Amino acid sequence: MANDAPEKMKRKQYEKELHKLQIELCHLQEWLKESQERVVIIFEGRDAAGKGGTIKALTERVSPRSFRVEALPAPSSREKTQMFMQRYIERMPAGGEIVIYDRSWYNRAGVEYVMGFCTKEQHRRFLEICPVVEKFLIDGGTRLIKLWLEVGQEEQERRFRARIEDPLRQWKLSDMDLASYKRWYDYSKARDMMFEHTDTPDSPWHIVHSDDKKRARLNAISHILSRIPYKKVKHADVELPDRSTKKEYDDHASIAERRRVEVRY
Repeated sequence: MANDAPEKMKRKQYEKELHKLQIELCHLQEWLKESQERVVIIFEGRDAAGKGGTIKALTERVSPRSFRVEALPAPSSREKTQMFMQRYIERMPAGGEIVIYDRSWYNRAGVEYVMGFCTKEQHRRFLEICPVVEKFLIDGGTRLIKLWLEVGQEEQERRFRARIEDPLRQWKLSDMDLASYKRWYDYSKARDMMFEHTDTPDSPWHIVHSDDKKRARLNAISHILSRIPYKKVKHADVELPDRSTKKEYDDHASIAERRRVEVRY
């Protein structure tokens, strides 16, 4: 972070602001059902940039049927023979859905290129074709939002060391993370090439500085809400009906002898 950056946000303030944004996300969800709009959100960035935590904050108060997260594993042997973007397009949203890609087809512009998992020709071809495919999606009525989470060298190192030392975070650390850590500037050059070719007026990238995870999450969610022209959907007031007692019986006694979980807390 720059020396003049604000101090990291306190949890109490963060939770207060996040609550407000999550209410708006619920309004967005209802508007999506009514409008049948389709939205794709792409989260990209270096390892440990905070993509997972931001996606969790974005989705934890809405229905997974409306906000669907796609975090695709390495391609299978069959998928390797398909068109490169085919398996991503198969997971595109239907009407009333938001699909969130935790990494996306931009793997080819980042990890695949840097780690040598694709050829230079495949990388060049991707950068050439990608804006065309995205324009096709947008012209077909899909809203596309692309976010790049940018973490600094010192903060990335701190997060990696925390993963090494904390048993609750060790699962987040992979051999690929360690390999990418050594190639900071290779990833920087790949990022810059990606922006040069795919940051277009139709499908722009927006950078979220993520050294402060809390501010990054709030800024990302606020940006997403600002990019979709949703409105609060009016609903009829709901009242709980009276329970029927017509078939009343002692439903506690009927399970009194069943096995129970040991009460330890």
